[in-house]
Amino acid sequence: MSVLFNFEVHTPYRPFFIGMVESVVLTLVDGEVGIYAHHAAFTAPSVSCILRIKDENGVIRHAFITEGILEVKDHKDVLMVDAAEWPEEINAERARAALQKAEKRLKSARVKLEADRIKAKLRRAQFRLKACEMEKHGVG
Repeated sequence: MSVLFNFEVHTPYRPFFIGMVESVVLTLVDGEVGIYAHHAAFTAPSVSCILRIKDENGVIRHAFITEGILEVKDHKDVLMVDAAEWPEEINAERARAALQKAEKRLKSARVKLEADRIKAKLRRAQFRLKACEMEKHGVG
C-alpha cells in the first residue's frame, strides 16, 4: 500500500481539491515534477498545465490549472493557483473558440509583451482542451 499525504488546491474563489493522495504531477517553470509522501520541502512557481492527482484509491484525476505557487511541506502540500477546472467544468466549445482567437491574435501581435499575454491565453486554452480529451479517453 502506498503512503498517502495531504494535498490541497486553492483558487481565489474556492477550495478546488482537499484530500489524501498517493501522488501529484504538475509542471513548474523549470519542468515537470512528481510529488510523493515525504518529498523534500520546497516552494516553486507553477505554469498552466494538466494537474494529475492519484487519489487514495489509486484513481488518477486530471484537472486544468493556471499559473500559481506550489508549497511542499512536511504536514501537507498546497497548490495556490489563479484558476482550476475539472474536465466536466470546462466548456470545450468556448475553449476551442479562445484557442482560435489567441492563435489569430498571436499572428498580429506587434510587441513582445502583447505576444507573451496572447501565448499565455493560448496555453490556457490548449490545456483546457487537453484536460477534456484526457478525461474523455480515460488517460491515466
